[in-house]
Amino acid sequence: MSELSANAILHTASGLTSGSFHLAVAVSAQVVALSVTDDGGTSMSPKVEHQDQDQDQDQDQDQEAEHGRGLGMVSVIAHRVVVHDSDGGHTVTAELFTRPRPGVPPC
Repeated sequence: MSELSANAILHTASGLTSGSFHLAVAVSAQVVALSVTDDGGTSMSPKVEHQDQDQDQDQDQDQEAEHGRGLGMVSVIAHRVVVHDSDGGHTVTAELFTRPRPGVPPC
């Protein structure tokens, strides 16, 4: 939740003095869904960036970067990350299984 909230503050109008963002949590026996809806203010939708392990190009620069890997990290622990666009902003939802999947060690 903290990564999704930080992204809303850092990358959208939610971080402005008059900005806000909304949190939602939905819990079932199988899944916990964490959602953050931001105020928009950017033409770009949030997207999950996956670094190609076979690419050596700009690898040192990527390792020094302070931003750009947050949703990728969320997608590693989440079952699914979904981005919905709307007129007023974006909603990013991370869905996490409540029980470990067979063959996958718990975090």
